[in-house]
Amino acid sequence: MNEKQFIEALAAKGIELNDTQIAQFKKYFKLLVEWNEKMNLTAITDFEGVYLKHFYDSISPSFYFDFTKVTTVCDVGAGAGFPSLPIKICFPHLEVTIVDSLNKRITFLNHLAGELGLKNVSFVHARAEEFGQNAKYREKFDVVTARAVARLSVLSELCVPLAKEGGYFVALKAAAGAEEMKDAAKAIPTLGAKLKEEFTFHLPVEESERALYVFDKVKTTPKKYPRKPGVPNKTPIK
Repeated sequence: MNEKQFIEALAAKGIELNDTQIAQFKKYFKLLVEWNEKMNLTAITDFEGVYLKHFYDSISPSFYFDFTKVTTVCDVGAGAGFPSLPIKICFPHLEVTIVDSLNKRITFLNHLAGELGLKNVSFVHARAEEFGQNAKYREKFDVVTARAVARLSVLSELCVPLAKEGGYFVALKAAAGAEEMKDAAKAIPTLGAKLKEEFTFHLPVEESERALYVFDKVKTTPKKYPRKPGVPNKTPIK
């Protein structure tokens, strides 16, 4: 996906990028590739691949979920800033908090945000399990999102506790989403969430399948969740 196709594909979905935003994506690509030589941020480094599989893919939840109606977003395990920073570039009013367990990725994100001139973004170095028990962040966000960092049964335990009651958990998954939903059937209600909508679609150009799940946070998460670091992954809620 070249830059022109990227701009046109977003415009077709109602997202009109201005010159500033177009320049921000260009610089994002440049910094991602530069820093990737020093640390492992991504296996995808070609221009067209980054624009399709990182930028466009990250923005795709906004084709189905209205980010203009929310303010605070938390992104769990965002790595190089996906999906929340491409969404932030498109919807500058958003206040984004990213939590990641690797400090060097946080260093990259701080540098990136400075270079792109992004306001109202904060990057926190923490394990997601501990972050979710921190009163400063727990149940404070309108939307909590994550892109394929773990199976849904595990991911929901890391994300749902951060969403405020009446907020949302938005999960972006690859093709195995349906199987993961079955697997997470117990975890989702236990944590206080309920499936609102699900969408499946294909990335343009390469036609790989994606699944998007939007969950309503319907009640407060029990205090015991998330459990200690490593536990959700070893023994998901069943």
